[in-house]
Amino acid sequence: MKKTLILIAIMVAAAAVISSQTFIYVGAAKCAICHKTETQGKQYPIWQGTKHSQSLAALSLPQAAEFAKQANVPNPTECPDCLKCHAPLSDKAAELKADGVTCEVCHGPGSEYKKLNIMKDVALAKQNGLIVYDDQDAIKKQCLTCHADAHGKSFDFAAAYEKIKHNKPAQ
Repeated sequence: MKKTLILIAIMVAAAAVISSQTFIYVGAAKCAICHKTETQGKQYPIWQGTKHSQSLAALSLPQAAEFAKQANVPNPTECPDCLKCHAPLSDKAAELKADGVTCEVCHGPGSEYKKLNIMKDVALAKQNGLIVYDDQDAIKKQCLTCHADAHGKSFDFAAAYEKIKHNKPAQ
């Protein structure tokens, strides 16, 4: 009986540790290690060619300065309201600010799923923090967290998705 109680206590403690696991953002450079090849779908080079990779730099453009002036924002590159879409992970770690809208903004912090042995098993990767969207409606919902307003511009999800999609090729 005593051994059974000890075993149960150990199992409960282990479950508590696993469920309280903290996932940490690691940055796009870590994703690039594996996600740059043709075999993987060239996700990193695709991202580099999108406005998402340049979203922080966009806050330094003359148009951003004009928009910020109208909104009474002295420096858009330091404004939390601007950064929440142009560098959403900047509040997690300062070194992630320059990445702009990076892989982990959509796919979650990669510290625990970045390992190859975990990424090979999608279910295991999801258990370790990977966010994978079930359909285009779910993807669109994520996009609209920033693009719903888009500073008065309309947002054409279908056209935008064509520019950023980065599916892994069928094996």
